[in-house]
Amino acid sequence: MGKKSVALNEVIQDQYPELTVKGKKLADFILTRPDKAVFMTTRQLAAAVGTSEATVVRFVRQLGYKSYALFITALKRLIDTQLTLMDRGRIASSEASTRAVNSEDAEFERLINEDIDNLREMSNSIDFDQVKKIRKILKTCDPVYVIGARLSYAPAHYMGWTLAKVRKNVHILNGSDRTTIDRLIFAPEKTAVVLIATSRYPNELVRIGKIVQRYNFKLILLTDSDACPLVPFSSHALVISTKTIPFLGNLSAMTSLINYIVHTQAAAMGDSLKDHQEKLEQAYLENDILFNY
Repeated sequence: MGKKSVALNEVIQDQYPELTVKGKKLADFILTRPDKAVFMTTRQLAAAVGTSEATVVRFVRQLGYKSYALFITALKRLIDTQLTLMDRGRIASSEASTRAVNSEDAEFERLINEDIDNLREMSNSIDFDQVKKIRKILKTCDPVYVIGARLSYAPAHYMGWTLAKVRKNVHILNGSDRTTIDRLIFAPEKTAVVLIATSRYPNELVRIGKIVQRYNFKLILLTDSDACPLVPFSSHALVISTKTIPFLGNLSAMTSLINYIVHTQAAAMGDSLKDHQEKLEQAYLENDILFNY
């Protein structure tokens, strides 16, 4: 069972009575302007409230974070779940102006570099031990339901579609469709559910997570933050860490991880993979599914 991390605002509120006067100024600034503070260095944050870098470092440590980088990561998680579309648009505009983006070509390069940074962050932080455990579940459980909602339905469909080319009895469900609940409550005991959840986390996926837990199915969670409300319901959680706060959502790192999981899953299927794919190809040929010359 996963453990939900404590949100930064809760940490600050808990420690607030014990903070110094300058520490409280830092706390007030961060809680009222998190979208600004998240892009600041220790020097910039200190200057914003009229204190020293040493005070910022002590403040971060008093909150329980070993480094300023870990504190900023926690702040990013907090605002990524709270920011509205308008807030995200303002941040995106601010970043663009800071980087002097003044043409479509420059914006294209910025977005490509952002994807590269996110992929590198995911690569450096992924838990390969969890991947191995997930691979075993995806091989032995039957059936497998892959579920997403809203933005996360796109990577869920991709994972379900590709995984169905590797093993049988894979089903793609839309968490925004209430009939998904009907399917789950009548699912067999050896069911595994893959839930893909991206911020801002839809409540319909939280309801599904509770149902999966109630029926004691294996729940694999792919998410972009350990602050995801589905972590407590999951048997195994993979957190795809990113370095940016997306405006309309960014699935590059999530898609890349899914691609890796399915490819390594194919290698783990042994002789059954060949039989499965031969049946698929025969069906494609007999029913004229795919175009050919």
